[in-house]
Amino acid sequence: MFDAGGEPLQPCPDCYSVSKAGYKTGMMAAPATSISSNRASPPADQLPRNCTFEAADWQKLARFWYPVALARDIGEQPLSARLLDEELVIYRAGQQIIIAGDLCPHRGVPLSMGHGDGQSIACAYHGFRFGAEGRCIKVPAHPGSAIPGKLHLRTYPAIERYGLIWTCLRPDETGSASIPPMPHWDDAGFQQITCPWIDIFGFAGRQMEGFLDVAHFGFVHTGTFGDPENTTVPSYIPVPTRDGFEVEYRSSLSNYPHGSDQPVPEDFVWLRHFRVHLPFTATLSIDFPDHGRLVIMNAASPVSARVTRLFVPIARNFDTDRPIQEVYDFNRRVFEEDKAIVEAQKPECLPLDPTLEAHVMADRSSIAYRRALRERGFSHFFTA
Repeated sequence: MFDAGGEPLQPCPDCYSVSKAGYKTGMMAAPATSISSNRASPPADQLPRNCTFEAADWQKLARFWYPVALARDIGEQPLSARLLDEELVIYRAGQQIIIAGDLCPHRGVPLSMGHGDGQSIACAYHGFRFGAEGRCIKVPAHPGSAIPGKLHLRTYPAIERYGLIWTCLRPDETGSASIPPMPHWDDAGFQQITCPWIDIFGFAGRQMEGFLDVAHFGFVHTGTFGDPENTTVPSYIPVPTRDGFEVEYRSSLSNYPHGSDQPVPEDFVWLRHFRVHLPFTATLSIDFPDHGRLVIMNAASPVSARVTRLFVPIARNFDTDRPIQEVYDFNRRVFEEDKAIVEAQKPECLPLDPTLEAHVMADRSSIAYRRALRERGFSHFFTA
């Protein structure tokens, strides 16, 4: 970590011991619900057409898991998606959800232009039909002929978790990458909410950094929960983990929406616990009065180097009888406030060289995030 002059920050021993004591290390992810076990994905050195990433960085990013759709949006008809510039089609084949490249292997028409029946999808051009495991099951022009293997789709793993469909474009044989864990999602007494996604015309790294930033609340979020009279940032220390780092941040800033009639004890300290799962996912656990707890997952899915689709699952153990639409609307306003900032930032991507921007003590999470990405070998496509 670095100060404004680029010098390493020295952790405060007292802050470090307090923060470290509050962490629950070794958290395990919820058991995976595997939806499809598919054919091998493309070779690691095969990049998407019109790739906006440098090759080495794309290959690193492609080994991680990202959400590409809301589970509730997967019905009978094919759904298009894009991840790391890779065009995808998502469809239902009975109990399976299939994710494949969005081109028919016959004449290259997007399969998302076709139609489905809940068991398979048909190409809009010649009606070739594809079912479970992405296998071609029908060629209308030759109904009695054997179907060559070249007509089967190249597919990707699909897992449903937190109300989202996740995939990995280049799964590692060691299984070292995994879907990030979300505290309390499966715990009794917690309501599960999966907000509608929001598109941001900016880099996923910039959006993630903004989510971790605790100094912007009183300036960016004045229309939702921020207080322009409460902008001091108490000291905090990021602590490295296997997948990124964690931060406990305590302050007097309320997380209730403006206009809320919820009482807050005068001496109540709001605890915000960030858990970062590189490269573009983090969870934020917030302690509310009367033992309330809210957990937000910020899953920034990199559509390309300049477009991000943000997915936001939420778990909470209070106000569970309130209309879900209230949660959707409030969080949409919060992320719209962030969206305006991210889309205006220059350079568009994230400088990993600490000398390229100025830093202050409140930026410790940002500095830790950039440092963790740099240590994992990402290059300066972040400043392209």
